[in-house]
Amino acid sequence: MGPLEELAAFFHRDAVHTQLPNALFPDGTVRPLPDLIAAARQGQKLLADQHFEVINTVASGAQVALEVTWTGTLAVSLGDLTAGQALRARIAAFLEFRDGKIIAQRNHDCYERLSPAAPGENGGVRNVFARELS
Repeated sequence: MGPLEELAAFFHRDAVHTQLPNALFPDGTVRPLPDLIAAARQGQKLLADQHFEVINTVASGAQVALEVTWTGTLAVSLGDLTAGQALRARIAAFLEFRDGKIIAQRNHDCYERLSPAAPGENGGVRNVFARELS
């Protein structure tokens, strides 16, 4: 939730972030660094705060695997989720480094069950959230 320049400093200028299909992004996403920063900027508008708890790490050469628990608190209502509601995910992230910076990141995000969409909510939480971060 800090300055986006600090986030960008961890990534190589040619970095690509891949989010494999999950509950919020059923088709997954592939973002070069400028799109990743734009999504982070939009996420700052949607979330009041977020917390990452690293459960486990494994490193080999220029690669690191992380097991993480993520919790984010909504700043605004989305679909049938209300402001102040917590979202949770268990994440496996695989990072590849070049020149001391992240050149590739692949996330396998496993979100805890979301409330079903209310009728007439433009496709429900998943579609609203995905649209907001696109």
